Amino acid sequence: MIQVVLAPEPVDFDAKVRQKGLSAIDEMVGRKPRLKRTGPKRKKTWVLEQDIPANEFLACWRDCLPELLISYERRCAFLSLYLEHSTGNASVDHMLPKSKHWEQVYEWNNYRLCAATINSRKNDLTGMVDPVDCRPNWFALELVGFQVIAGEQAPARKVAEINATLELVNGLDCCRAREEYVTRYWDKEISLRYLERRAPFIAAELRRQGRLLPGDV
Repeated sequence: MIQVVLAPEPVDFDAKVRQKGLSAIDEMVGRKPRLKRTGPKRKKTWVLEQDIPANEFLACWRDCLPELLISYERRCAFLSLYLEHSTGNASVDHMLPKSKHWEQVYEWNNYRLCAATINSRKNDLTGMVDPVDCRPNWFALELVGFQVIAGEQAPARKVAEINATLELVNGLDCCRAREEYVTRYWDKEISLRYLERRAPFIAAELRRQGRLLPGDV
C-alpha cells in the first residue's frame, strides 16, 4: 500500500449522491424528504438513522464510481493495482463502514476506489490503515511469495492496523497479481513506466530494494 491523496469532491456529487441518499434516509426515519421524487413514498421503518441496516441504504454511491475511477486512475486504494476495464470489478468502499457510521454513507471523502474482492473481504471491518493516512515505508514487498509485509518505518502505534491491513491484501490472488507484474517487468515484457502507472507500490519497492533492471532509475 502507498499513500492515496484524496481527490476533490466532484461538482455534481452533492446533488447526485449526498442529497439523494440523505433524502432517502429522511423517509426511512419518518421525516419529510428534502428532495421531491416520483414513485411511491418510502415507509418509515426505523426511529433513528443509526438503526438503519447497511444493506438498506440507497446505494446511490455507485453513481460516482466513474468519477472515482478517473480521480484515482483506476487503481485500488488498498492494493495499488490497476483495475482493468472489463475484468477489474471496481467498487466503492466506505472506509468508515455503513453499518457503523451512517453519517458518512454519502460522503465523498469516505469513499475509496477498491477492487470488488477486497471490498467484499473488508466488509464492515475497521481497524485497518486508511490509504489516505499511509506513509512511505509503512509497507514493503517481499519478492519470494510476493506478500506485503510491515515496512522498516512502520510505527509501533500502528502495528494492529498494519497487521489487519496485511490480512486484507495478502490473499493468494493478490500475491499472484503482484508476482505477475514483477515477473513481466523482469522478463522485459513491460516497461518501468508501465509498471509505475499500473502498480506504483511494486515499482517503488523494486527501486527501494535495488531490483530494477539495468538502465532503469
